[in-house]
Amino acid sequence: MAVTETEPDRAKRADARRNIEAILDAATQVLAVDPDASINAIARAAHVGRVTLYGHFDSRATLLRAVAERAIDDTEAALVQVDVDGDPREALGRLLEATWHLTHRYGALVVAASQTLSPEQLRRAHVEPAARVRRLLERGRDAGDFRTDMPIDWQISVIQAILHGASSSVHRGEIAAHAAPVLVRATVLSAVSTSQNA
Repeated sequence: MAVTETEPDRAKRADARRNIEAILDAATQVLAVDPDASINAIARAAHVGRVTLYGHFDSRATLLRAVAERAIDDTEAALVQVDVDGDPREALGRLLEATWHLTHRYGALVVAASQTLSPEQLRRAHVEPAARVRRLLERGRDAGDFRTDMPIDWQISVIQAILHGASSSVHRGEIAAHAAPVLVRATVLSAVSTSQNA
């Protein structure tokens, strides 16, 4: 005989799902600003108690893994949508602006979770986004748009530093969030473009 779910059971499951989403959202926001944020700070931001939080995530490491996995999935889904065809400079600009928004939202929490992530998760968090940039840099070099007088790995490192630096500057109140994507785009393109395209 099939067991039917009662209305209280459905309500309880719906409450649990809402609590889990609230905890993940709060952890994303809190850890993006402070990667060392405590479980207490995350529970307060989620408007749940510690007992409720630990009922869903048995440790800080478990919560960090779940938050980071969601961030990695969201980042991959967003970056796949970016048009990287056409002029390499314009394509890199679009990719940089999209990446900045994701870095600003998720960057610090992936750093916070890095000790708990699997090698596959770390690869998806760092290697795949960098590979997109590398392909564009290589295409731009072939077209004569981007500099070839420095290692491409160095250019990628500089781009990553600019993205994270812009996010930190926004959190410190040094620049406005709406201004950051344009600043990132202009700064990176100035750094990697050949003199005739700078």
